[in-house]
Parts: sequence; C-alpha cells; structure tokens
Amino acid sequence: MGTTLGLAHLQGPNVMKRPRFAFFDAHLHIVDPRFALVANDGYLPPTFTVKDYQRRTSHLAVVGGAVVSGSFQAFDQSYLLDALTQLGPGFVGVTQLPVTSTDEEIISLDVAGVRAVRFNVRRGGSETLAHLDSLARRVHELVGWHAELYIDSRDLSELHPTLATLPSVSIDHLGLSRDGLPDLLRLVERGAYVKATGFSRGDLDIRATLRDIAHANPRSLIVGTDLPSTRAPRSFSDSDLLLVIDSVGADVASAILCDNALTLYRPLRTKLNSD
Repeated sequence: MGTTLGLAHLQGPNVMKRPRFAFFDAHLHIVDPRFALVANDGYLPPTFTVKDYQRRTSHLAVVGGAVVSGSFQAFDQSYLLDALTQLGPGFVGVTQLPVTSTDEEIISLDVAGVRAVRFNVRRGGSETLAHLDSLARRVHELVGWHAELYIDSRDLSELHPTLATLPSVSIDHLGLSRDGLPDLLRLVERGAYVKATGFSRGDLDIRATLRDIAHANPRSLIVGTDLPSTRAPRSFSDSDLLLVIDSVGADVASAILCDNALTLYRPLRTKLNSD
C-alpha cells in the first residue's frame, strides 16, 4: 500500500536505487507556546509548532502521523486538539489521561482523533503504573485505544505479566537499552508494537535491534521522527529513515514505514486514500 509516495530527497549512498515509500510518522511532538507547559525536572522544551513540523518534513512525503503528549504537557488536551485540527485527519493523538477521566471525555477525545493513552515511565507527567492495567483495558474496551509506554526495557521484565495480557501495547524508542532487549522481544512475539524512534536516546546497536524486532514480528515495528527530539543527544536526521530501510530490507520496509502504523492508529484519512 505504501510504495507510491517516497523519500525522494533523502541523501545517502545509492539513494536513487532505493524503492520509494510512504511514511506515517508514528511519533512526533508539537510544542506550541499558546498553551501552558509544565516544567519537568526544570526542563521546558523549545517551541515546535505545527508549521515548524510541516516545514521540517515537507520533503518526506508524510501521509499522516501520531502527535504524542510529552511529560511537559501533563494532562493538557487543548494543545493536542488544536494540533490535530491544524494537521488534519491523517494525524492522530497519543495523550496522557488521569484515571479519573470520564467515559464522555474519552469518547470525545476519540472523536477528535486521539487513539492511545501514554504512560511516561521514564519522565513522568502521566498516570502512574499502578493504573496501567485498569486504564489500558478501559480505554481499549471503550474506544479501541492502545497503551503506549516510554520505558526503559530493563524494566519490562517486572511488568511482563501485565503487558503481555493487555489488548494492545506499544513501546517507545526501541526500549532504549540493549540489556532489556530480550524482554522487549518477548513482548514483540506476543504482538506488542515497538517504535523505531529516538536512535540516540539509548545504548542500542540500532541496525541489529531493528533486524531483531523485524525478524521476531515484522508487523510490530513502526517508525517516527521523534521531532523535535527534545532532550535527545542527537536530533532526528533524514538518514535515520534510510537506516531503517537498509536494516530491515525493502520487502518489509513499506509495512514498517507506513502500513503497520496505519493498522495501529486507525487515522480517519491519509493522503494515501484521499488523493
């Protein structure tokens, strides 16, 4: 489904010989100064508006994406609803919700395009893990959302009994740590999704990790820019997408760059089915 649009302007060896792929950006942040931010350990991110994002990715043939709430946005929904309105129906939201949210509030967010609840174990700003099981099951039963975790994979072993039985789960940034990779792969084999994002955030061999995850379950891997790469040692580079393609191979690259994420996020419409 995703071979009609391309990464035409990426630079790299033999770039003209590479297949062209559509791209669903499965992880991005919008930081709009019109909406209040909450300092996280004294950190406030730089401005990165919808227009900034669109300028930065204009050559990547993005067909949609997932706007992810950061620790510095806590439980605010106003910035997210505004961003989704600006970006259009190809984009969805990943929000942080308190367990006290009503069914009506969750349904309203779903109608607006939100598709997941995030647990930010690494940075905070979200609901606690004490409510992971109940809240993840509740939103999935009510509106079909999955749970996303920003977590170090070294902590997955303790959570495995819960995560392995949840209806749908994704893990951010390849799980960050090589020591936890076996536990991440255990979840992948059970159907968990993993985001190929934030390549500088952990200590992983990125190519080997991508291959291991794709081998365990090629339907599990999804890709995002992580823009604007807040607090990351290195910002997203266009060449990161070429690295993904080269690591997993052209035969599954279309699914990993686009189709897997479309299955997970269920956007209302993308450029692929509206052109």
